Amino acid sequence: MNPAPDPSQHGPDPSRATPGPPPPDYRRLAAVGPYFALDTSPGDAPPEGFRPLPELYGTGPDAPLAARLRVVAQRLGTVEPRVAASILHLGLAARFWSVGLGSAVLLGTVPTLERAWVRIPDQGPLDLWTPPEPVRPDAGRLADQLHTAVLVGRLEPLAAAVRAAAPLSPRLLLGNTASALAGTLRVLDAHAPGAARALVADLLDRPPLAGSGTLHTGPRGTAFRRNSCCLYYRVGPGAGLCGDCCFSAPPAPRRRDH
Repeated sequence: MNPAPDPSQHGPDPSRATPGPPPPDYRRLAAVGPYFALDTSPGDAPPEGFRPLPELYGTGPDAPLAARLRVVAQRLGTVEPRVAASILHLGLAARFWSVGLGSAVLLGTVPTLERAWVRIPDQGPLDLWTPPEPVRPDAGRLADQLHTAVLVGRLEPLAAAVRAAAPLSPRLLLGNTASALAGTLRVLDAHAPGAARALVADLLDRPPLAGSGTLHTGPRGTAFRRNSCCLYYRVGPGAGLCGDCCFSAPPAPRRRDH
């Protein structure tokens, strides 16, 4: 009679395999604020009213971004499309940075959002839903993940779509991107200042954000001074300047030739 087969001679016992790391609990992000929230509720389809994220980068008068731009211009009370486009871009950049940097700092991973869906609400930040994304143990350093997933994957196509809708310079949009990143850091500074500051400093020191502004950190918090202007002062006489603006006073209106 042949002896019973020895499982140890035929590879590892599947019943004894070491389980992989649990999926990140993205629900923790919402506790930081609405800009950080990421819906990963189970299911093969998103909640009602969502559309694939790539549609956000569409161009043309009927694209979601163009429609949102008209709403922003109306709410700001500006007749300059580029002013509204810059403010819209700044808010969307803050939304994507918040999810990415918040996940990196609080969960130790960065969601790719490659299968994400979006919904544009009447008020507040963009709604984001994605199927649950597992931890990627071999994804590389968190700063590299943020650069790839957020800056290259989300914000570069966003900038291209915004420039198709309004004549904004790449330098201004990079300033917006850096400003939004620094603003996200100020929120996260109360939760994990060391990790958040190191990641933001790394991202601001590498292209394409290098030279977009100067980050100051200290025991009382962080401050950022950008090297460009988001144009918010052009909304109206009482708009003033943003806290990180390159100007110390609103520029005088340009004289028009008659």
